[in-house]
Amino acid sequence: MAEAHTKHHDYHLVDPSPWPFVGSVSAFVMAFGAVTWLHHLFSVAPIVFGLGVLGVLYTFVGWWRDVINEAQFEGFHTRVVQISHRYGMILFIASEVMFFVAWFWAYFNVALFPGSEVEASRLAFTHGVWPPVGIETFDPWHLPLLNTLILLTSGTTVTWAHHALLENDRQGVKWGLILTILLGMTFTCVQAFEYSHAAFTFSGNIYGATFFMATGFHGAHVLIGTIFLIVCLVRTLKGHFTPTQHLGFEFAAWYWHFVDVVWLFLFACIYVWGAGAEHVAAH
Repeated sequence: MAEAHTKHHDYHLVDPSPWPFVGSVSAFVMAFGAVTWLHHLFSVAPIVFGLGVLGVLYTFVGWWRDVINEAQFEGFHTRVVQISHRYGMILFIASEVMFFVAWFWAYFNVALFPGSEVEASRLAFTHGVWPPVGIETFDPWHLPLLNTLILLTSGTTVTWAHHALLENDRQGVKWGLILTILLGMTFTCVQAFEYSHAAFTFSGNIYGATFFMATGFHGAHVLIGTIFLIVCLVRTLKGHFTPTQHLGFEFAAWYWHFVDVVWLFLFACIYVWGAGAEHVAAH
């Protein structure tokens, strides 16, 4: 009987898991709570939303814990399985690229055609120019430039950590990750400070809506990437990664470099190009 259950292939046939069901129910509860809360339909809607969020977070922790156990302790992540995981991560990052393409599309659709006669409300707000009349944009050579330098530096530290891991330099991995995490947290703090001093808001004007949607979702990705790296740091301290088996770390590095590249486009297009002639002339 034991011979009948012996594995004779390199593929991983996943055991039955509760997480897809738990995650689906939690996501539905979260969405239902958010919609009813926004429309003020039920007094308990915030509680429903909170329960959904807790369920989703619980699913994240439980599911990823199982994946780590499969890779680290059960040996299911063979070379063939790792290839499939790499394809999956590449497709995920590609979907994130298209996600940001949507925000850039929305921004450039207005910025390049601020005087579109088809959109009468747009013309009334922008007066045919971009940035719109009355909008005080950020100086790109102040906090935005600082955050650019922070993210570029974090890209070098995470690369240092990756190469240290390939050389089995545990101290280099640890300190490279610590520095990258601190730089990511610094970026988030600087962006929060910048937002608190914005001369425009999200609602009421198309400039604020497109600006905050693009840069805000990038900020969310920095936060997610920072958490990703913190998990990698904890796993590093536990001795999980080896020079030949560190797929989780590799994916975190990919994700972080993706976040860096997106920011360079945001800085060049929205902060510098979209700052207006007064900031360009001043520098």
